[in-house]
Amino acid sequence: MEFQHISVLLKESVDALRVCGGGIYVDGTLGGGGHSFEILSRDKNARLVGIDRDREAIAAAKKRLAGFPGRVSFVNGNFSDILSILNELGIEKINGAVLDLGVSSYQLDNAERGFSYMHDAPLDMRMNTDDKLSAYDVVNTYTQEELVKIFYSYGEEKWSRRIAEFIVKRREISPVNTTFELVDIIKSAIPQKARTAGGHPAKRIFQAIRIEVNNELKILDKAIRDFTEALDEGSRLAVITFHSLEDRIVKNTFKDMASGCICPKSFPVCVCGRVPTVKIISPKPILPGKEELENNSRSQSAKLRIIEKTVG
Repeated sequence: MEFQHISVLLKESVDALRVCGGGIYVDGTLGGGGHSFEILSRDKNARLVGIDRDREAIAAAKKRLAGFPGRVSFVNGNFSDILSILNELGIEKINGAVLDLGVSSYQLDNAERGFSYMHDAPLDMRMNTDDKLSAYDVVNTYTQEELVKIFYSYGEEKWSRRIAEFIVKRREISPVNTTFELVDIIKSAIPQKARTAGGHPAKRIFQAIRIEVNNELKILDKAIRDFTEALDEGSRLAVITFHSLEDRIVKNTFKDMASGCICPKSFPVCVCGRVPTVKIISPKPILPGKEELENNSRSQSAKLRIIEKTVG
């Protein structure tokens, strides 16, 4: 299957980086190379580090970016390791970065990867197929309470306990091997009246399992702070999220870094010495426009937030 992914909020996110002057930029979620292509096209002297966990994404991006020879460093890795990645490449500071979080259209549409509840496939959901933990492991080895926790925390699923109970009962008979087997269990656990609203009944559970398998949320706060550390003064980080859990972490991390003194109000003078390290460029998230929403339904939940480094 050909790697295809439509980059969401492409113009808005790359505009935010103010690409110019032969800087070094990082695309921490390379995907098919859409954001990277736009960055490199805007400045003939720009260099780029493209990072992705998915080897197939790296291969597709190499083809997409073949017209920029010598200007791209491809890294098959996790953007949460940004500081060590830059250190290995001999890069001290970068002039901008973009993170397009979540799962790609290719990963959803490629049935073999097991990300989608719309295609029957082995339970997998690993962004990096070399990782040990898969969706199969989560569904078949986690305790009932562990399943309840991730379904509720990462999927915000109100039927978490009942779904976990049904999964555990089913796997006592035989393992849950495929996406459609899991979908059937979820459907049977949710009362029919509750299945008539809120989209596909398996959507939130599949999101929760994917987040758990790929450790998507636990790494996010630290990754944002590490990217900020890597930024040169006046440079920007643009982050695109696709659900409330991601967006909440990004919003709160940005807010914390943009805050100064945290001493109690009763203190007559500041003793913590804390100063803001960033300023928030987008107090409210930037959303896709009407045209993008019409052309790409998967952009519907996207939100873009931007910060600028203020302290070296």
